Amino acid sequence: MHLLVVEDDDIVRMLMVEVLDELGYTVIEAEDAAAALRVLEDPAQTLALMMTDVGLPDMRGDELAQRARELRPLLPVLFASGYAENVNVPEGMHLIGKPFSIEQLRNKVVDILGTA
Repeated sequence: MHLLVVEDDDIVRMLMVEVLDELGYTVIEAEDAAAALRVLEDPAQTLALMMTDVGLPDMRGDELAQRARELRPLLPVLFASGYAENVNVPEGMHLIGKPFSIEQLRNKVVDILGTA
């Protein structure tokens, strides 16, 4: 399964990608919303999940999620935020608070995708 990880912090993105890769997922990285939109707009690119930071330098995460849903209406979205208690998660989308453990990330992704 291909997962899109959108995170502007290089170190955080690298750690997320490493964890998801170890869990058996193929991860596509995007450092900002513009890069994510290029992936989302590519009809040849299959995606099972988009995981995005709430605070991106070029667009809010909820705005990116809305654009993603316009392009791919069935794509699950998982927000990652260090301020989880202050995030208003759009209906049908998911949230994980930073920092999170490998186990928490695995459980959340498995819960969303229904895979082990």
